[in-house]
Amino acid sequence: MRERSGYVLGEQQVTDVVEEYLETIYRLQEKEGDSAKTNEIVKWLNVVPGTVTNTIERLEKEGLVEHEPYRGVKLTEKGRRIAVQVVRRHRLSERLLTDILHLDWSKAHEAACKIEHDIDDEEIIANLEEVLGHPKTCPHGNRIPPKEGELVEGESGAASSVPLSNLDVSEGGVIVRVTDEDAEMLQYLSKLGLVPGVSIEILGKEPSDGIITVKSQGSTIHKISEKAASVIEVLVGGKVAKQAKKIVQKPEAKRSRGADFGEYEQ
Repeated sequence: MRERSGYVLGEQQVTDVVEEYLETIYRLQEKEGDSAKTNEIVKWLNVVPGTVTNTIERLEKEGLVEHEPYRGVKLTEKGRRIAVQVVRRHRLSERLLTDILHLDWSKAHEAACKIEHDIDDEEIIANLEEVLGHPKTCPHGNRIPPKEGELVEGESGAASSVPLSNLDVSEGGVIVRVTDEDAEMLQYLSKLGLVPGVSIEILGKEPSDGIITVKSQGSTIHKISEKAASVIEVLVGGKVAKQAKKIVQKPEAKRSRGADFGEYEQ
């Protein structure tokens, strides 16, 4: 396993595997707002439960996580510092892939997973961020942590967002992020035009079959599953909605060496 040059744990370097686990726990805590359940870690990393158990034990010994049986796993401050930088590299990589290389947003997550571990030079990261126009979110609306670490609570608006599935009929807001970066889900939402920056309203709910009828951009009507609605997060309220559109606005990438950067179309 290749070792990282940026972080040291005791006598060993941080490996890609350690980074993947810390990043996954960070994202699950970001999504759930508390501990990361071990069964969710298994699903996200697509590994067997025994492997997760053994790795979590190792991470706990290294002081990177705290594991409470039946409650889940939390990052320690030490683990969070590493995770934040991995997430920062990942989400900037997604922006590079979509905004400059014009890769479809449904493919950006998997591709970024492959290159995030190789961009560990802060000068390169800082230059990348400048070229991208200092974006605040990834293409899916998830926050990009600054170089210094965690964002101030609510700075990006994500702290005030709620799943679309939580809204009642006649309630609505502006989509700010999609929490499931599975390629099929992203392709589906993109096809419907349900992407960050789009206004959306609940027209009806059918509890019997879990179908939710929504109206986007004031006119287009779709029927989506409760599962799809649960991964779409929105900001509600008039003033907040205006703030949301600013948050998810695509930054203007700088032109470099005569490159022709077109608009990224989701």
